[in-house]
Amino acid sequence: MAAIDSTAPESAERGAFASRKVFILAAIGSAVGLGNIWRFPYVAYENGGGAFVIPYLVALLTAGIPFLFLDYALGHRFRGSAPLSFARLRKGAEGLGWWQVGICFCIAVYYAAIIAWAIRYTIFSFSHAWGDDPAAFFTGDFLQVSDPGVTADFVPGVLIPLVLVWAALIAVLVLGVQKGIGATSVIFIPVLILAFGALVVRSLFLPGAAEGLNALFTPNWGRSPSRRSGPRRSARSSSRCRWASGS
Repeated sequence: MAAIDSTAPESAERGAFASRKVFILAAIGSAVGLGNIWRFPYVAYENGGGAFVIPYLVALLTAGIPFLFLDYALGHRFRGSAPLSFARLRKGAEGLGWWQVGICFCIAVYYAAIIAWAIRYTIFSFSHAWGDDPAAFFTGDFLQVSDPGVTADFVPGVLIPLVLVWAALIAVLVLGVQKGIGATSVIFIPVLILAFGALVVRSLFLPGAAEGLNALFTPNWGRSPSRRSGPRRSARSSSRCRWASGS
């Protein structure tokens, strides 16, 4: 892969966010993902509840947030993409930027598939298509897998929503920073906050909510948390934001 000429002037004006508020919303959109909303509670419970949250917060304060600010500073100082910013920072460091780009690509590929699943799940929810056995329906009739894992099997039911997801993604990228990413964030991040708030309020009134909160936040030192789970979860939360805003 050819190296970037870090001394050459940029041929076109770079896109920019219209305001700090729009940038913050876009940063939230890149940092907050399924792991924070869906996966975090049960991973925390499996690793001792509060005994997991403590190393998570320590990792967030000592590694996640400092690295986040570092990438913000690099992007602001060198006014370039991740590879270009690292190339301008130090000769030979451009590869770090391409590493970030590669990780962003991998995240986009599997997140697109998850969004496609969610679209189909939403359609299924109107008719309760899963019936009395949701597990068998989703793994069998829908995803057509007998065991969890990665396969190369073609799943026709995911094709159409996946095409729609990629078409929407490409359209947002073509529109640019403000008209694409910025405008999308201004609409959908508030929607996410409202939906998540409604989900939290609803869950607090379900039977057993108090027991669930106690299990989640009370440290269970007998169930030792993984040495890497908390720091890794914290790093992922901030890393997505760094990779998306390193320019």
